[in-house]
Amino acid sequence: MVNEEIIKKLKALRDKELTETKDAITLFEIYKQIAQEEDDIKEELEDMDEIIIQNVYSDADFKYWVKLGAGKFDVGEGEAEDPNVTMSATAETWSGLGSGEIEAAGAYMAGDLSIEGNLQDAIAYGEILDLFRDIMADLEE
Repeated sequence: MVNEEIIKKLKALRDKELTETKDAITLFEIYKQIAQEEDDIKEELEDMDEIIIQNVYSDADFKYWVKLGAGKFDVGEGEAEDPNVTMSATAETWSGLGSGEIEAAGAYMAGDLSIEGNLQDAIAYGEILDLFRDIMADLEE
């Protein structure tokens, strides 16, 4: 079970509505903690090959990467070495994606989210993020 400190951090982020680019790192650090504690996430990450996702804010000087699979989940600011997928969007689109207000497929089809690289890895990444959102919704109740 996820500890109360993680839930407090999550609620504080939600109240703030992910308005700053660095909020993405904070959110993914929370995901990292959840990944260490939730069995459903652990199982999914064990079953995946490792992939590296590079996230780029197209309207700000900000990038971060997410490495997941092979039983791991990690995040860091900056540029990833040899990412499988690079995703680019504006800060507003990233905020909507992070909060769940915007669906990734819709953003991609509308041209608001650019995806370069292995599309199957991008889909797997999205599925893991959906699992995190489901767990977080349960935690916030």
